[in-house]
Amino acid sequence: MTQFVSQHVSVPDDVLMRELDGESVILDLATKNYYGLDDVGTRMWQALSNSDTIQEACDTLLLEYDVEPKQLQRDMQELVTQLVANGLLQIEADQA
Repeated sequence: MTQFVSQHVSVPDDVLMRELDGESVILDLATKNYYGLDDVGTRMWQALSNSDTIQEACDTLLLEYDVEPKQLQRDMQELVTQLVANGLLQIEADQA
């Protein structure tokens, strides 16, 4: 888990996200597929997009949500894994 949270993610150029009433719609222009995130998934996306590492995103979210750190890391890993698998995020070189 330590190696996972030390990584940085980025949004590919052909992926667009628009927030609508706290939720979001993500469009992959390359595949023309779109996806939705609920309010918590949207906040996780925003934290990831504005952080240098996944750990930094988790630290930000721990200040906002009443959740155990390990649970948040597991939830974040699950979301990032799904987004990467669908080509909506890219994992960058290890920042550590």
